[in-house]
Amino acid sequence: MRIALPLALGVTLGLLASVPAFAADTKRLAPKDVEFEFEGPFGTYDRGALQRGFQVYKEVCSACHGLDHVAFHNMSEEGGPGFSEAQAKAIASGYRIPAEPNDKGEIMDDKGTRLTRAGIMADYFPSPFPNEQAARASNGGALPPDLSMIVKAREGEAQYVYSILTGFHMTPPGGFKVTEGKYYNPYFEGWNISMPPPLTDKGVTYSDGTAATIDQQAHDVTTFLAWAADPHMEDRKRMGFGVLAFLVVLSGILFAAYRKVWKDAH
Repeated sequence: MRIALPLALGVTLGLLASVPAFAADTKRLAPKDVEFEFEGPFGTYDRGALQRGFQVYKEVCSACHGLDHVAFHNMSEEGGPGFSEAQAKAIASGYRIPAEPNDKGEIMDDKGTRLTRAGIMADYFPSPFPNEQAARASNGGALPPDLSMIVKAREGEAQYVYSILTGFHMTPPGGFKVTEGKYYNPYFEGWNISMPPPLTDKGVTYSDGTAATIDQQAHDVTTFLAWAADPHMEDRKRMGFGVLAFLVVLSGILFAAYRKVWKDAH
């Protein structure tokens, strides 16, 4: 009995020593409680935020993330970011689009490079990579998601995207190991995210003079991506209020007709 107790104690201590130093739940934190102008039944898109958000997307995000479901002509349409047609054409011409075969049926030049042309209004924003394999090879095996529908595709929507963008630069809890090649972000499931911190203070220079803090850039690009995922939101809300107004008027007319028809029934 005197030998068994120390032996059992040693086994217990050995098992405890084998337990990882950090055993806390790494479930992502709930998104930050931040309000956006477009939320709620009366919400609309802030045009200044949309244009600044597009600038953040173009200068920061577009190096890795596509915007496959947005066409250049959407940028000047009613309900969009508010760019003029000339501005939208300038945006389009700044992108290179894979060209159709030339008169010889070729799509590559003599150096093996894909032939391209300047973008036009009918084109969609091109992917930064020619295929998934190239995207993964450039990002350590991770596949950067297309951002066209990212706000609608993630639980927490705009708050989730904003939280991810502002969730870097935090100190991991003691004992938590950040995987090599990953970055700590408690708003991402598992806390290890492949995307490096995309935003820095003054990482862009806004033409309207707005201070480009990390929070401001995150707010603006999230607003832009919310519009990209739901470009007809304002029209839908206006139509909804019109339908409600019609139903209220119709109900009044029907009630008045009912009173008139049945007033002498009793």
